Amino acid sequence: MYEVKHFIAKIDTANYIANYRDADKFMAYCRECNRYGTCWACPPFDFDAQGYVSSYGTAYVIGSKIVPHADVIKANTDPESSKETSYRMIEAVRLTLDRNLLAWEKHYPGSKAFFAGTCHICHLENCTRLKRQPCIAPDRIRPSLEALGFDLGKTALELLGIEMKWSSDGLLPKYFTLVSGFFVKQDIPGLVGRMSEALSAERDDRYLAQKMSKTSIEKRSKI
Repeated sequence: MYEVKHFIAKIDTANYIANYRDADKFMAYCRECNRYGTCWACPPFDFDAQGYVSSYGTAYVIGSKIVPHADVIKANTDPESSKETSYRMIEAVRLTLDRNLLAWEKHYPGSKAFFAGTCHICHLENCTRLKRQPCIAPDRIRPSLEALGFDLGKTALELLGIEMKWSSDGLLPKYFTLVSGFFVKQDIPGLVGRMSEALSAERDDRYLAQKMSKTSIEKRSKI
C-alpha cells in the first residue's frame, strides 16, 4: 500500500518560534478553513499561542513521509478515489503518531504533543464546539503546529530535508508529509533515538489494509 519513513529534528524552541513561526500569515489561512471555530483542535484558541509554546525549552519536530506504492497511485485516477485513499493513509499513520505522542507525554512529565493536522476523533459535523459544549476527549485532542502559526513547509524543508508535495489534478502526489511536534521543558539526551525506534517498530499497513478491505466490502454490498 505505502511506506513510511520518519525524520526527527531537535531545535531550541526560542529559535523555532523566531525563525519558523508567522502567526498572522497562517492564522489568515486558518480563517479560510471550514474547521476554524468549529473544531476544538483548531483556532481560535482561548490561550496565547506564543506564550503557550515558549514555555518549553526544546522542540522535537517529527516529519512522517508517506510514499504510496506505484500500484496505489495507478489505481487512483480520479479526485474522489484519490481523496479517499489519501485520507485513509493519513488516518492510519496519524493513529501511530498520535498514540506514540500521547505515550511520550505520559512518560515525560511537563511535555506537550502537537499533532499533524486537525482532530480525527469526531467527524467535523459532530464536534461539540458547534454546540458550544466542551470537548468530549480533552485528554486525546492536541492542536497542530500549523494551528499555532508555524510554517510547516519551511519546517519540513529546512529542518527535516523534505520538500512538501501536493496533489495535482486530483491525483495522488509522489508522497505526503505529516509534521508533528513534541515539546519538552529541557533537552532529553537520547530522546531522538528512542522516538525513532518507537515509530519504526509500528506497522501501519495492517490497519490501512483492514480499513480499505472494509470499504471495499461496503461498496460491493451496495452494488
